[in-house]
Amino acid sequence: MCFQNKEKMGKIQDDNWLYSLLRPYVDHHTFRGFRRFQIVGKENILEGACVFGSNHCNTLMDAMVILATSRQKKVFIARGDIFQNPKTAKILRWLRILPIFRIRDGIGAVRDKNGDTMDQAIDVMHDEVPLYLFPEATHRTKHSLRPLSKGIFHIALDANRQYGNEKPVFIVPVGLEYGDYFRYRSTIVITYGEPINVTEFMKGREEENEAVILNELKALLRERMSKLISFIPDEDEDYDAIWELVKLRTKKRPSSLKKRLENNQKLISEILEFKEKEPEKAKLEFERVRELTKRRKEAKISTRTIANNPSFGKTLLKTLLVLLGMPLYLAAAVVTCPIWIIAYFILKGLKDNAFRNTVNYGVEVAMHPLISIIGVTLLFCLAPWEIAVLGTIFLYFSYVYFLDFNEFLRIWMSDWRWLLNSGIRQQV
Repeated sequence: MCFQNKEKMGKIQDDNWLYSLLRPYVDHHTFRGFRRFQIVGKENILEGACVFGSNHCNTLMDAMVILATSRQKKVFIARGDIFQNPKTAKILRWLRILPIFRIRDGIGAVRDKNGDTMDQAIDVMHDEVPLYLFPEATHRTKHSLRPLSKGIFHIALDANRQYGNEKPVFIVPVGLEYGDYFRYRSTIVITYGEPINVTEFMKGREEENEAVILNELKALLRERMSKLISFIPDEDEDYDAIWELVKLRTKKRPSSLKKRLENNQKLISEILEFKEKEPEKAKLEFERVRELTKRRKEAKISTRTIANNPSFGKTLLKTLLVLLGMPLYLAAAVVTCPIWIIAYFILKGLKDNAFRNTVNYGVEVAMHPLISIIGVTLLFCLAPWEIAVLGTIFLYFSYVYFLDFNEFLRIWMSDWRWLLNSGIRQQV
């Protein structure tokens, strides 16, 4: 990307009429991508210059859910290698994304281009436009945190040096907690944690070693970020067994996503405490959990089914609901087939499953207006206006219904397998 032309292009945070026009449509589809969407802790977004550090677990969807938290302008920083193509770099800048280059991108890129990004990032913060980074530097579908990179702290410290006497500079931790990393139309809770007041943190420490200050800030941000998610220490060899136990023990799912998160955190804390106090018992327990996990996956039984322990009567009721909803489901499948067929073939060739939600989201954003325009036109040309109006409403909700009914079918079939598999029930 040609950074010499930044004066000609204007500031990245400047108003853009096309961006502003498309933004509500994009945010609307982000909300449609989740059954439940909750924002917690917005009172922690203070007046001043703020840079936000979020965990990174669901590729592009992480940025999209953050973008949808408010109508406020936001600027993001992403890894520099995706900016190599000049046309792509231009589009990414229009999307208000700045590049940051790492050593793996070449010493020249780090030396020549990161300085410009830092200047623009500090200017964004000075204008009090929220600046978002993913300091783990890469995505990973785990309830944990990778070591944090130094970029976010360099930006905050440089901003504080330049205008900390004019306005306070904050680093705000953000936690993204997905109900499922791989299934579209899951849940998401975005939590803003206690800010780090960099201006106060640096008072009287101007002459201290910067490496020491960076390490202290890294430890502080990591600690605060870990409190905002279902955090399991990354290095724990029993990570998978611990998370499986958490899912199996969640018998009643609170309606509040925040409460669900708190319950998860409490269970994780109890399991880790148990492991520390009684390591031998914990080792045996985890082995049993691993064996159960293997058996339930082979039998295609969901952890939600095991946690809820459905009765025969409730499963029969679900069967009735399946029969009643099936005609509408089949109609929705036919109407929306261009979306899910395209998504199916893209997903089939996907190498990184972390992109599953991103693919589903992108295909729907691109295809939904086309299907709607064609469908509404045909309805009003070929059907009475009353039928056309009803058909238009159905078109709008059809893909959401199709996806949610798919999930209902998945759990319904899992419930029947659970009832018919006495061996796994006894093991549980």
